[in-house]
Amino acid sequence: MRSLLEVILLALQLYTYLIIASAILSWLVAFNVINTRNDVVRSILSFLDAVTEPALRPIRRILPNLGGIDISPVILILLIIFLQNLLIRLMQQYIPANLL
Repeated sequence: MRSLLEVILLALQLYTYLIIASAILSWLVAFNVINTRNDVVRSILSFLDAVTEPALRPIRRILPNLGGIDISPVILILLIIFLQNLLIRLMQQYIPANLL
């Protein structure tokens, strides 16, 4: 049980890193620092978009328009941190100490 929770926590942490990478790359594209005509950049952007957009889209639908500022990645990261803390507390509370 503990191993499963640790794998879930690791997956959530990796997903957080993907969200951060997606946000940074979107800024770099918006400020024309990287060229989206490059095949490698385009494939990385499409991968990050395919991975993060399903979780970000519902948050964007709920949030009001802030005039070009997208805070949905920040909200999603905060939700992931909350979920990680909840899982850690459950792991500490319900798994016996000799199994930790």
